[in-house]
Amino acid sequence: MDHLRAAFQVSLGRACDVMDLSRSVYYYQSKKDDHAVIEKLQDLAEKRPTEGFWKMYFRIRKEGLLWNHKRIHRVYKYLKLNLKRKGKRRLPARILQPLEAVSHINASWSMDFMSDSLLSGRKFRVLNLLDDFNREALAIEVDTSLRAERVVRVLEQVIQWRGKPKRIRVDNGPEFISSKLCLWCEERSIQLQFIQPGKPTQNAYIERFNGSFRRDVLDAYLFESLIQVRILADEWMNDYNYDRPHDALEGRSPADMLVVDLWKTRNEFPTNPQPVTTTMNKFSNLELS
Repeated sequence: MDHLRAAFQVSLGRACDVMDLSRSVYYYQSKKDDHAVIEKLQDLAEKRPTEGFWKMYFRIRKEGLLWNHKRIHRVYKYLKLNLKRKGKRRLPARILQPLEAVSHINASWSMDFMSDSLLSGRKFRVLNLLDDFNREALAIEVDTSLRAERVVRVLEQVIQWRGKPKRIRVDNGPEFISSKLCLWCEERSIQLQFIQPGKPTQNAYIERFNGSFRRDVLDAYLFESLIQVRILADEWMNDYNYDRPHDALEGRSPADMLVVDLWKTRNEFPTNPQPVTTTMNKFSNLELS
């Protein structure tokens, strides 16, 4: 309004007529003082960030402040408290757990996620599961989304033929700290061992495996579909488990070490064992746990 009067040198009445605005509205000065409401809502939002409008409203009324709910809601929206706020998830204290060399299968498993994308730009995730004893890849699950329920399903499928582990080492990803996975492990007396945040070396076995998988598969190919990723992952896992010699296993493959461990368990271990080349079909029905 002041801009019109200055630009066209007209009176206030003329300017109000052009803008179809009453002069009483122009002169009106709001007498609302919401400072007390603002301070109260800000205080409640800081102390209890997860509570919504109605919980705050009833807290205010319980304190004896008889502000109208419409007034409180107007200030609530003015402060943008009605918008969804992302709170930082707090983790319990993680204790340093030394990386131990286990002496038999199913003593300790490691689990971790990886990510990549297809040629179309669509991202996908990979869940890797490893036995720390013989570095055997127990599962490589590929999909666009791998929620906690999917992680539990993969573990159940592996346990059916492999046996139950004593513990599973994981990082602090949202799928691993999920209550579903924690409850599932608790019901089966499986220890879920979390590494400290920002310390991937505490899960070195699976990190070493991830590096090999990324170099040999994810960084080596361009993928048009998830089916291609799954086929290549299965082929690579078969070679990794049965044919590929591992320095940490003295040149043996994970399958060779598995047979050696079975021989030891049954007191059939020869004096000078030789690396054994075999397939999982020959010993998949043996009791492994």
